[in-house]
Amino acid sequence: MKKNDLYKVINNLESALPYGKGPGKILSYLMFLLLSQGVQSQVKQSDSVVVNKGILKIKDSTQLAAFFDFENENTGKLNNDGEFYIYKNWNNDGFVGFTNDTIIKSKFSVRSNGVTYFHDTPRVLAPKQLITGSKISNFQNVEFNNRNDITPFDLKTAIKIGNNSDFQLGIINALNNGRVIFDTNATYSNAGEISFVDGIVEKTGDSKFEYPVGNNLYFRPSLSASSGDNSYTSQYFFQKTFDLYPQSEKDDKSILTINNAEQWRITQTDGTDHIVLSLTTDSKTTPSEFFNLLPDTELAIVRWDVREERWINEGGKSEDATNKSYSGLVMGEVKGYGIFTIAIVNKKDDDRADVIVYNAISPNDDGINDSFHIKGIDNFPDNTVEIYNRWGVKVYDAKSYNETDVMFRGYSDGRSTVKRGEKLPTGTYFYILRYNNNGNGVEKSGYLYINNQ
Repeated sequence: MKKNDLYKVINNLESALPYGKGPGKILSYLMFLLLSQGVQSQVKQSDSVVVNKGILKIKDSTQLAAFFDFENENTGKLNNDGEFYIYKNWNNDGFVGFTNDTIIKSKFSVRSNGVTYFHDTPRVLAPKQLITGSKISNFQNVEFNNRNDITPFDLKTAIKIGNNSDFQLGIINALNNGRVIFDTNATYSNAGEISFVDGIVEKTGDSKFEYPVGNNLYFRPSLSASSGDNSYTSQYFFQKTFDLYPQSEKDDKSILTINNAEQWRITQTDGTDHIVLSLTTDSKTTPSEFFNLLPDTELAIVRWDVREERWINEGGKSEDATNKSYSGLVMGEVKGYGIFTIAIVNKKDDDRADVIVYNAISPNDDGINDSFHIKGIDNFPDNTVEIYNRWGVKVYDAKSYNETDVMFRGYSDGRSTVKRGEKLPTGTYFYILRYNNNGNGVEKSGYLYINNQ
C-alpha cells in the first residue's frame, strides 16, 4: 500500500471510545478519536492513511470506523473485540487478533464478539478495497459488503477467520497470493453467485465444510471434511482443462469423457489422511452431456496424476443436490491430491452375486428396513463398512460387518463432529464397502438414504 507523506498516526492507543449503535452514528472521522486521546496527527483528507504503530484495542460494544486507508505497521498490535468498519484499503504488517481465554485441550476458548466490516463508504461508491500485508490478519468475525463492483475486494495476503465470515455482497479476488483460511470451528454465511472467494480457501479441523470458491463470476463449491488437525485447500478454475491436463491413451480405460470446462485444485497442507470429496455440477458451467448419461455410464471424480501424466478414475457416485447454488454432487473417497474434475465413465460391474447392498433404511423399530442390510456379507467376514454424510464426515465405521449384531441402524458411532449414539438426520449418505473375496479385494460404494423421521 502506498503511504502518503501526510498521514494519521496511532501510537499506544489503549482503548477506543464507544460511539453509536450503527455505522451512520459512528464518529465521522477517526481524527476525532485521535485528538480526543491527545495523539498528534496530520491529516490530508483527500489522500490520508491511518497508521497504527502501537496498541489499538477495540473493546466489546465499541465501534470504530476508518474512512482512510488503514495500515498496521510491524510494531502495531490491533485487538478487535468490538466493531471495526474499514471503508478503504487495509494493510497489516503487525499483529491483528482478538481476545482468547486460556488454552483448553490445545484449543483457545474465545470470548470475543469482534467483527471487522469491509464496506463501501455509506452513500458513496468507494474504489475497490485492497487487502494486503506481510502478516496474517486474524478476524473473529468478518463481513464483506461492497456495492462498488462485481469484484470489489482485492485480497493479496492471507486472512484467517476464527468464527464466521459473512459474504454479503462482492466477490473476493484472491488470485494474487491471496488466501482465506477458516480455523477449526469457523463457518461462513451468504456465499453464492454474487459473493465468494475467487482463489484459495483453506480449512483446518475436523468439521464439515463447503468451500465457498468460484471463478470468472461462477460460484462452484467443493465439499469435504478433514479429520483431526488435517488441513486442506480448494480452488476452482473455469477454464479449459485440456490446455494443461490433456486426455490421452494413458488415462484409465474406464474414462470416456472428461469435463473440459472446469476443474478444482485440492491440496493437503497438513496431515496424511485421505478425504471423501464432493464436487458440484452446474448447468451454467458443466457441459450438457454430463446431465444426459447413457444407461451404461455414470459420473465419477477423476484426478490428474502429475507423476504419471494421466487421468486417474477415483470413482464416486452422483446425486441431485438440494442446495439451490448447484444442481448435483459427485462424491467419492480420493487417494491423492491435485487437479480434480468430473468425468463420464463406464459403470463398474456391480452385478456380483456375492453381496447385494440395499441402499435405504428407516430405523423406526417396525421390523422393516431398520438397518443397513448387505445381503451375503456374512460370507466375507474380512470386511469394512464406512458411512459418510454429504460433507465427507465419517459417521459410522465397522469391521466384520454382518447380518446379525454388527449393523448400522441410523445412529452415529461417535466419530468426528457427530456425537456417539445420536440419531442421524434424515438425508442421503455415502457408503464404502470393502471385502476380501478369495484373496481379491473388492470395493463397492454408493448412496444410502436414511429416513429417521
